[in-house]
Amino acid sequence: MFITDAQVHIWAPNSPERPWAAGNVHRKVPLEADEVLREMDAAGVSRTVLVPPTIDANRNDLALAAARKHPDRFAVMGRLDPDAPGARDAVAGWRRQPGMLGLRYSLNRPNSITTLNEGRMDWVWAEAEKTGTPVMMLITHSIAPHIDRVAERHPGLKLVMDHLALTGDEFDEHAFRDLDKLLALAKRPNVAVKVSALPCYTKDSYPYRRLHPYLRRVYDTFGPQRMFWGTDYSRLPCSYGQAVTMFTEEMPWLTTADKEWVMGRGLCEWIGWKLPRA
Repeated sequence: MFITDAQVHIWAPNSPERPWAAGNVHRKVPLEADEVLREMDAAGVSRTVLVPPTIDANRNDLALAAARKHPDRFAVMGRLDPDAPGARDAVAGWRRQPGMLGLRYSLNRPNSITTLNEGRMDWVWAEAEKTGTPVMMLITHSIAPHIDRVAERHPGLKLVMDHLALTGDEFDEHAFRDLDKLLALAKRPNVAVKVSALPCYTKDSYPYRRLHPYLRRVYDTFGPQRMFWGTDYSRLPCSYGQAVTMFTEEMPWLTTADKEWVMGRGLCEWIGWKLPRA
């Protein structure tokens, strides 16, 4: 099976040359590309999408360097400040950067609804649609109706909701109480979801069976072609290998064909990361 991880952060040590911005640091020891490659090899993962973390502000250079060095293993969904000078021009050539496949935004903060309502991101959606640039975003369930309107206005814009729009400090039934708001987005064919980092949202232990009914609802609503596996490895409470086998071995209702889509094919086709020939 050709497996692609939909999200891993990498970052460098905090230094005067590369100071960390304010944000959540998943662990004190930086996670660098070589460690990710070792984990991928051990778990049978072929590719990983690198997402620059918030502590790197809007710098994409570290992830892009890894993608240039290992183009068959890494690609990047990068950050772009919509208010930065030259941002509009940057989107036009975004995917011409070697290793860059799309944009990623964090819209899970208290002011995100205001940002969306004020239309500050409107030009981003329009330019990304025009240029065929897919967008991944971290949202909360409460923001899903706002994204529904974006998806409706821009049917050619491919959107991916990270981590099932779950909130980092909530678990199990409480975390999933408003899942229906996310599932409502499935009616938009240009919206997909990442079933990523899910062990972080339960008090259960491997194989995290308390999560399986929710995953089945996502599967039944979005289907395997719009349901993308990922780890967010730097904050996993389990091993990288267990994050893989949770899906490949512990969900008997996923067929072999389903797992091919969920574990990599769907993501690669969605973001335009060409699959190798069989």
